[in-house]
Amino acid sequence: MSDPLRIIANGLETVPTKELERWLVSYCQKEEVSTIVLGKPSKMDNTPSDTWRFIEPLAARLRRAFPDKEIVFYDERLTSVIAHQTMLASGIGKMARRDRALVDKISATIILQGYMESVSR
Repeated sequence: MSDPLRIIANGLETVPTKELERWLVSYCQKEEVSTIVLGKPSKMDNTPSDTWRFIEPLAARLRRAFPDKEIVFYDERLTSVIAHQTMLASGIGKMARRDRALVDKISATIILQGYMESVSR
């Protein structure tokens, strides 16, 4: 999520994939949300990665569930690598760096921050 001025991205809880849509409905009822940013999984040659086949149908479902929200994609390449580098630089211990939910949370924050910076230019 971001601050109201869309300057700083902040991580939220990591939600299991099967609970994501239900969680988003609940979150959007409590918070003002105008845009939902999804990571766009791509290979280094810019072709869609294997996980794209899951993301495209998710985006379609979100567009139906939230017709008043903008659903956008932002390149997620290397975000896990950057997340691990961030964790190392911040002194997070080895066991915590193995926590996939924490890596996903940091990666999502990196994706959102990148998206916000790209639209503010």
